[in-house]
Amino acid sequence: MTVLQSLNSGGMYLICGAIVAFIAVVCVVFMIRAWRMGKALGMDTTRMKRAITASATFSVLPSVGILLGVLALSGSLGVPWPWLRLSVIGALHYETQVADAAAEQLGISLGDGQMTLQAFSTIALLMSICIMWGMILSTLFNRRYLARLQKGGPAEGKKSGGFGDRAMAAMFIGMVSAYIGSYVGGYISGSGLFSFAGSWTPLAVVAVSALVMAAFIYFSEKKGMAWLDNFSIAGSMLCGMLAAVLIGH
Repeated sequence: MTVLQSLNSGGMYLICGAIVAFIAVVCVVFMIRAWRMGKALGMDTTRMKRAITASATFSVLPSVGILLGVLALSGSLGVPWPWLRLSVIGALHYETQVADAAAEQLGISLGDGQMTLQAFSTIALLMSICIMWGMILSTLFNRRYLARLQKGGPAEGKKSGGFGDRAMAAMFIGMVSAYIGSYVGGYISGSGLFSFAGSWTPLAVVAVSALVMAAFIYFSEKKGMAWLDNFSIAGSMLCGMLAAVLIGH
C-alpha cells in the first residue's frame, strides 16, 4: 500500500468523517435553537426563512474555493485530512501555505510524489498546532477584547479600525510580499527550491488574481454590490487557476 493509499484509507475517512459529522450536528442544533429563539422573540417567520435561504445561497460559491483547496491538497495529503481541516476550523489560505512551508522544510514538495508517513505526520501536526492559538486566545481574552471594541467604536466618535485591523492588514501584506518575492527570485535565478523556478507563470497568475480581486472590490464598494464580497476569494482563485492552465497549456 502506497502512502497516498494509506492517507485515503477507510480508517482515515471514518475518523475524519466522524468529526465532520459531529460538527455538522452541532451546526444543526444551533440552527434549531436560533430558530426557536427567533420565534420566542416574536420575529417574523417569513423573514427568518428568507435569511436561511439567503445564507445557504451565498454559501455555495464561496465554498467552491474551499473545495479547490481540498482538491489541491488531496494529491499529497489524501482527501480525508484536507477535508477535515477545511470543514472544521481551517482557512483556505492558511492550510495550503502551512502545508507547503512544512513540506519545504522537510525537503519535499507537495504534489511531487515524495510524501512519506513521517512527513505527513509532521505536516499534519504543524497545521494543527499553528491554528489552535486562535481558540485558546479567544477563550482567555475574547470577552475583554469585545468590551474594548464596544468602548472604542464609532458610536463614541472614535475612528474605526484599531490595532487588530492594522496588524491583520500588515500580516497579509507581508505574506503576499514574501510570496511574490519568492516568485520573482525564482524567475530571475532560474533555480531554487520551488518547482516553478525560472517560470513566469506564477507572476502571471498573481497579476490575474489581483486584477480579478480589484474588480470585485470595485463593484462591491463603488457600485453598492456588497454581496460580491462573498464570491471574491473563490472568483479570484478560479480565474487564477484558469490563467495557470491557459498559460501552461
